[in-house]
Amino acid sequence: MERRGFTLVELMIVVAIIGILSALAIPNFFAMQNRARRAEVPVNVDGIRTAEIAYEAANDIFMELSEAPGGAMDKRVRAWTWPPDYEAIGFSPSGQVRGNYSAELYEIFDFTVRGQCDVDTDGRAAEYTATKSIRATMLTPQDVY
Repeated sequence: MERRGFTLVELMIVVAIIGILSALAIPNFFAMQNRARRAEVPVNVDGIRTAEIAYEAANDIFMELSEAPGGAMDKRVRAWTWPPDYEAIGFSPSGQVRGNYSAELYEIFDFTVRGQCDVDTDGRAAEYTATKSIRATMLTPQDVY
């Protein structure tokens, strides 16, 4: 009589291999999700930077921008509140946002746009800045989301 199938040991080895692969893949999956959620911030920081440069070309002055949309940051999206200063420079994000954005002036010749988010809600915010001459740059380590 010939028996077909797998032994219990073979099945346990397969289960162990799947468990090990899952243990490696799941943290990477969550980190990838957080990187994707954080990706809006440098895009919006560069958008605000471009709007500031265009506003200065038309009005010979940069504009200081209040923090928008303000409030607590987490992985949930929030509505953009259309602050008047952002509307004046012609910036609005495409859709809802997870980060907070602001711009400070340095004399009348330069500005710094700042964007922050905390999509993994660990209390450490990822921060990006841009200036008149430098595009969005991440100030925090890559593993801060």
